[in-house]
Amino acid sequence: MYLEYLEALPEDDCHKQNISATAIAEALSLNDVQVRKDLASVSSGGRPKVGYVTDELITDIKRFLGYYNNDGVIIAGAGNFGRGLLSFEGFEKYGLKVLAGFDRNSEIIGTEIHGLTIYPVDRMKEFCAEKNVHIGIITVPEHEAQEVCDIMVKSGITAILNFACVQLNAPENVSVQNQNIAFSLAMLSRDFL
Repeated sequence: MYLEYLEALPEDDCHKQNISATAIAEALSLNDVQVRKDLASVSSGGRPKVGYVTDELITDIKRFLGYYNNDGVIIAGAGNFGRGLLSFEGFEKYGLKVLAGFDRNSEIIGTEIHGLTIYPVDRMKEFCAEKNVHIGIITVPEHEAQEVCDIMVKSGITAILNFACVQLNAPENVSVQNQNIAFSLAMLSRDFL
């Protein structure tokens, strides 16, 4: 949230050179003490009565969030949703680079989506080892998700973003983030009805 705010400041804004935690807190309707603590945890550049050099603070936040890591990502499931993610160009902004897609459908294996090759699922382990990939996204149907999760774990994946509407069982050393778009939409609709 801080990063998006800072990057959205107009170039000619008087705050572009320096910005205080108080100004950020006011702009985002947050508690200024919490903002100071948050910024102090990612940057040592703040000075009393001067604030932060905005460009340096942006760099510090990006470094903290891993934007400069250039982590490789694979996507399992090259159906409609998977294709959308394979075509999405916004990952690189966050230090992530989608390297390939994986699927079981022989009709799409070997094809390219947005310049990315779709490989058979049985090549995942080899690909991940070769490219040192540790992040995977699951966009397969629920009944296939656990099996794909198991293949990802055997392939060295330690972080999984799961879009299948099912809870996955993974070892403790594997982080799984479940995303249920339908549930999120239902919760959003309840908030406004």
